Parts: sequence; structure tokens; C-alpha cells
Amino acid sequence: MDDLLRVGVISSTHGVKGEVKVYPTTDDASRFKSLKKVILDTGREQMDLEIQGVKFFKNMVILKFKGYDSIDDIEKYKGKDLLVTRDQAVKLGPDENFIVDLIGLKVLLEDGTEFGTLTDVIITGANDVYEVKTSEGREVLLPAIRECVRMVDIEKGTVIVHIMEGLLD
Repeated sequence: MDDLLRVGVISSTHGVKGEVKVYPTTDDASRFKSLKKVILDTGREQMDLEIQGVKFFKNMVILKFKGYDSIDDIEKYKGKDLLVTRDQAVKLGPDENFIVDLIGLKVLLEDGTEFGTLTDVIITGANDVYEVKTSEGREVLLPAIRECVRMVDIEKGTVIVHIMEGLLD
């Protein structure tokens, strides 16, 4: 289980005073209003950045970091991830999990037979979809609904599924 969770990716600069446009990778972009700091993953190191200002524009979040006052200071971080620690993460409701915790879980059928490994979670409008690589190497998409996903056990590292009729055709 990762201790850091990605909340956004710096997509570009915004203006010349050190602001950046961030593509939020969190379900609730308004959470940036309550964040005081984030961790910037440069690829080589992780840096703590204090958030000085937050604005919203279309589907993007515009952030201003303390000590970064020009486009030259911040431009080199385009494409880099913004992270938070788990204690800063949004509180999950019952039957909710962070995607990062789901990827890599073993997928079992209801009878205990190994079906495959959860490789990705696709966010759709209606419900999430679990991408599973089967034991035979086939990619299968399973809707993350109660009729199909019976139980997720992060501690055991398993997802128990029911394959609904017609799903594998």
C-alpha cells in the first residue's frame, strides 16, 4: 500500500507569476481549497510545496505555490505529479477504496478459483470498470457493481467476483 496518493498532475503554467494549471486526479477537485501543502514528485526527488492560492478554471485547478513567483521558477515541473500523504487523503465511505490500493489485487471467482489480476480501474459516468488480466493473459472488463464485484479485501489482497451471463462473450 502506497503512503502517497496522487491528487493531480501539473499540465502547464498559467500566466507569468508562477501559477500552474493542474489536472486533478481526485474525485473532488474542491479538496484543493483545504490543502495547505502538496508533495511534488520531480522524478528524482520529492519536494514539499506550500499552497498559497487556489482557483478553478473549467476542469482544471490553478495553484500558486509559496516561493515560486515567476514562470521560470515553475515551468520545469510541467507533467509532474502532485501527491498527498494518506492522512491528508479524503475520507472514504463504506465500500470505497483508493484506486492505487486496488491495482494488483488477485481476482477470484466466487468458488475461490483464481481468475486473474486487477490491472486498472476505468472511471465512467455510471460506474467504475475493473480491467482484469486473466490467468490466460486475456483482458476482461468487469463492471464494479454489486452483482459482479462481490467483495474487495485489501488486507487479503483479493477481489471476489461473479461473472454475469454474457460478460465474457
